[in-house]
Amino acid sequence: MRTVDPGTGTDAGPDYEEISAEPGEVAAPAPPSRRLLVLCAVAGFVLGGGVLGLLWGLSGVHAGALDDALAACQALDRVGDLPDTSRDTQPSLTPGLTPERLHRVTAARELSAAAAQVNENYQPLADHIDGVSRMVLSLHFNDISGQRHLVQAREICARI
Repeated sequence: MRTVDPGTGTDAGPDYEEISAEPGEVAAPAPPSRRLLVLCAVAGFVLGGGVLGLLWGLSGVHAGALDDALAACQALDRVGDLPDTSRDTQPSLTPGLTPERLHRVTAARELSAAAAQVNENYQPLADHIDGVSRMVLSLHFNDISGQRHLVQAREICARI
């Protein structure tokens, strides 16, 4: 007589004792297979992880670029008014800037460059702030292009 093991569904070996239920007893049902449950759990984990990764990747990049661009504009705004000696025929000795103002110009340049690296829409802002930075660090406030970069950077910042 061929017997089947109810737990695994395979042929029972010679050591298997067939359990016969008494006429009044009900035999215990075989435990259900957990393969389908484990497969569904693994598939749900992989799918959920993929969706979370996709959402995280898409949401973080552009928000960071916007934050960097706003921070660059705030740093540029905190520099204050820069001297404009571009209209002077004989510019006098240009007043120096405090180290704090120089650090803010440098910070604005770095933040705008970081924003432009992540999102190319901020490249014009980075270019104009870089022009302002070059003018300030060289202390050539009579540079017409540097003053133009300052005006353009402030206009872009007003639109952000």
